[in-house]
Parts: sequence; structure tokens; C-alpha cells
Amino acid sequence: MSRDYSSRYTLLGTLFTMLAALIFGQHVSLLLDHQRGEILEEVRTSHLGSIWTIHPPRGLIFDRKGQLLAGNEMVYEVGIDYRSIDESSNQAHTIALTSNVYFGLDYYKVKVTIENPPNPHQVYLPLAKGIEKEKVDQLQNLLAIKESDSRLERAEKARLAAQLDGLVLQPYMKRVYPEPLLASNVLGFVGYTQQGLPEGYFGVEAKYNEMLSGTPIRIWVPNDPRMVREFPPIPEGASLILTIDRELQAAVERILEENIQKTGSETGVIVVLDPKSGEVWAMASYPRLDISRYWEYETLSRSGHFVFNRAISAMYEPGSVFKVLTMAAALDKGVVTEETTFLDKGAIEVGGLVIYNWDRAGHGKQTMQGCMQLSLNVCLAWVATQLGAPDFYAYLQAFGIGHTTGIDLDGERAGILKLPHEEYWSPSEIGTNSFGQGVSVTPIQMASAISALANEGKIMRPHVVRAIVKEGEQFMISPSVSSIPISAKTARSLTEMLARSLEAEASVALVEGYRVAGKTGTGEIAIPNVGYTSNETNASFAGWGPVDDPRFVVYIWLEKPSTSIWGSEVAAPIFPQVVKQIALLMNIPPDRYRKAAQ
Repeated sequence: MSRDYSSRYTLLGTLFTMLAALIFGQHVSLLLDHQRGEILEEVRTSHLGSIWTIHPPRGLIFDRKGQLLAGNEMVYEVGIDYRSIDESSNQAHTIALTSNVYFGLDYYKVKVTIENPPNPHQVYLPLAKGIEKEKVDQLQNLLAIKESDSRLERAEKARLAAQLDGLVLQPYMKRVYPEPLLASNVLGFVGYTQQGLPEGYFGVEAKYNEMLSGTPIRIWVPNDPRMVREFPPIPEGASLILTIDRELQAAVERILEENIQKTGSETGVIVVLDPKSGEVWAMASYPRLDISRYWEYETLSRSGHFVFNRAISAMYEPGSVFKVLTMAAALDKGVVTEETTFLDKGAIEVGGLVIYNWDRAGHGKQTMQGCMQLSLNVCLAWVATQLGAPDFYAYLQAFGIGHTTGIDLDGERAGILKLPHEEYWSPSEIGTNSFGQGVSVTPIQMASAISALANEGKIMRPHVVRAIVKEGEQFMISPSVSSIPISAKTARSLTEMLARSLEAEASVALVEGYRVAGKTGTGEIAIPNVGYTSNETNASFAGWGPVDDPRFVVYIWLEKPSTSIWGSEVAAPIFPQVVKQIALLMNIPPDRYRKAAQ
């Protein structure tokens, strides 16, 4: 063999050896690659079948007594499979006509869509979603061949079915709400992402979205029908049992809307919670969204005035109801007692700002009981100065002011509380903050803070989910203490003071058969760059009872009432209306019967 041929064979041998080594190296690399499973799956998918992602049915939502608040129903997506369309036939007309008759779609739009796809490579195009199962059943019943059908009828049905071959009816589960206005602000709604996947927005639907959605599974579906196996079982998403009572929620929503109309208020909120557990029994917010028409939220939100759940997201200056927290802090710290006196001259200077009473009058010598009963701004500003800024703001933070409560609803806001070390705080604010001016809160924040007085000084974290049901097991949500801002002695003492105040003035907030405590609030609404010159107010009332063993806290807020600016005239009368419903539906007997049974 010549030297030339020998060198060529050697070169070829070397090349083949290197090629074999590269192939072997790539094989080893593939075996060691942590993504090799995905790579092999893609290869398998592209040649033998396809990967389907199956989403489990969304978990259900019930009230505390098991009444369904959110469920699912089978609906259909109607679409066109262009691969099954024969342009030479009359399919476009038949599909368009059928879509119009059975599904209410526009005949001409459907026909044009079939004849002129959006792009030449279009394979599938959805026409409509949310088509009721009954409508699909009517069409399928029309096409179903029965034993009683004649040969002619069978042939006609077969011909029609062939003409509808490109019409796709894809079933899927749609979120439904039996009463789409009831507790809609608490529930939230299920919409769809840009990828067409269901997703919870607002309320518990958003907060517990992952849990409600369950875990999607990916399965390989072979192209060869002989290789098809049964789908594996798909666990449903977890279901939720709420703390909300359906009947009480409905009653409170009705009471709120009636009083919104009666007082000419723009918006309003009523929160009812159990101070001992933090369970929210009812949370009404006006106006509400019909969550069966959730897409209208986008239009409403553009107005800039609509807040999905005002109870957790709307911030406002609470006014005199805030005095409860100021007095609680001072009593707890010991800088004043119930018998401490104050000479009210009608004005006081704090940090260079002169503060006046709501009526611009002086009321002479008053005890702390009198200061609360007459709701004297001057007295409470003096009380706050006796505490001093460090202690005053430490107590407010312990009450949760300036922080979210941690309620299990999506969209809660923290309010605004400026602190002495912050740039825009001024010494005068300890005076104005003492009676709820210059500080912003949410209704749930105020209800939670005041619940300390009804629960021996402890604030329980408010929550709306009572239990989670997953794979046949029920897991109860344990109550948890959020903070303990005051002592039990302070809570009982101030509760008694406020109960006596209501009784002394024969308040419209009194409830026959039940001894209750409470405080009104009237907060002026500031106009930007002008100040507190408006006659528009935030009117509120916080109440709880029975005084000897509080079972409920009720917080009421009306925004900009027009019949009266005073919380004592528009918000306080709502309290007994709500309490009567609480007593009836939550089984709280009148004081004399309850005490007799003890």
C-alpha cells in the first residue's frame, strides 16, 4: 500500500474516532444533564403524542353554616378548527347559521371569520366563551341518531354533522356565584389571564388562589389511540369555609344600602366581628360589584372612585371615634384616671396650633367620663400631651394604626400614621391625632383596634376563612393574638365609661335588652391645598356588647352623608338595627335571660 493511501486511511480513522468520541461524549452529557427528562419528553411529544396540562376543578367556597357562596359549572368554548374546513363546501354558512341559532352569535361575523382567517396559518380560533351547557345539549340532541330515526333522518343528521365538522365545542369549568352581589367584596372573582388561565382577583379568591386552584398535572396523550390510557385522578382544589354568616351578611348589606339612601351618603361600610376569635361575621361595602359581571370592574375602576372592598382598602380620617384609643392609652399608662378633672375653656394650644371643640364652646370642669361623653377635642388633646409623643404613638402602633391587620383578604391597605421621627410630622399633630384628625385608617383597622376593649385588652387577628377542606380533611383556622395594647382592667374600665355615656345621653345607639358600649365619630374631610373647611364628613360609630361579656364589635362608616354631618345622627341609629340581626342570627339572648342561665 502506498504511503499516500496509508496517510489517508490514518486521517479518516482519526476523524471517525473523533466523531465517535464526540457522539459518546454528547451521550454521556445528555445522561448527566438534569434537564434530560424534559429533552426526552419533548422528543417523545413531538413524534408520538402531546403533553396536556389538566387543571383541577376550583375549590368551592361556603359560609360558616355550609351554604354555597362560590361554585363551578360546566360551560363551553365555541371555536373554529380551520383544518376541518372545506372551502369548496357550504360549511361556513352551516356553522355560522348554527352558531347564531343555538349560541346567539352574529351570523355574518362568524361566516366572515371562517372564510377569512386572521392569518393563513391559523389552526384554531375561539369564537365565544361561557356558552351554557343547555345550549350545547340542544345542538347535540339534534345531531344524535336515535333508534326511532328513519333512514332519511339518519342521513340528514350525518350530513349536518359533517357540515359542522369544523365547529369545536370545548368544555371547561366556569366559576359561578349563586348570589353574585352577596359578599362580593369578600369573595372577589375569578377572571382570566392573557394565557386564558383562570385566576382569582381580590378577596379570598385572590388571597387563596393557589390553594383554590389546586395543582395542575401534565399528562402525555399519545397520537395512537391504541396507546391511550385512563387519565389519572386529579385532586380538586381546596375548598374554603368562611367565617361569614350568609343570613347576617345579607341583612347587614340590606341595612347599609337602606341607610345609604336614607342619609344621602356616597359610600359606606359595616363590619361585624367576634372580638374573642377575630372571626368576621359580616363585612358590607357599598357600592358593590356584581361578580358574575366581573369584567365591569375595569370600567368602574377607571372612574377613580370605585374601591372593590372599602372595608379593607378605603382610607379616611376617622374623627372622634379615634378618641377611644387615645383615652385607652392614657388610662392604661396611668397618666389619667376616670376621676381626673380637666378645665375645658373651649380651646388649647398644642405645638403652636390652637385646637377647638366641635361646638367651639368651653364646657368647664369635666372628669374623663365627661370628656368622652361630650366628645371634647380640647380635653383629648390635653390627654395626649400628658402621655407624651413617644408613648402616645407607641400605643397607637400597638393598636395597629399605621399597619395592616393581616386579614386574609387581598388588597388591604395600612392607612397613614406619621411618627415623631419622620420628616413631615409636627408637634401639633399629637393634638390633632388625638381626636382622629391627620391620621388615616381603614374600617377593618378601626374595628380591630377597638376590639381590644371588648376582649380584655387583646386584639385577635381578623380573618374570614374559618376552615380549609382538602382531600376530604377539614383543617380549622386557629385564632391568633395580633397584639395586646392595653390591660384587661383598662379595657373593662373604658367599656364601662362608654356604656354609661350612651345611657346618660339616652343615645339612639342603645339596644333594648342589651347593655352596650360605643362611641360616635365625625371626621371633617380636608380639601387639598385648602384644609378642613368642608361641611362634608366621615360619620362613624363603633359599638360592642353585651358589656359584661362582649360577643360582637360593630363598626359603621358613612362617607359624606347629606342629611346630617354628625355621626351621632346618621351612623349611631344603624347600630341597634345591626345588633338586633346579630342577636337573632348568631343566637345571643338578651342580658336578663343570659344571666339567668349562668
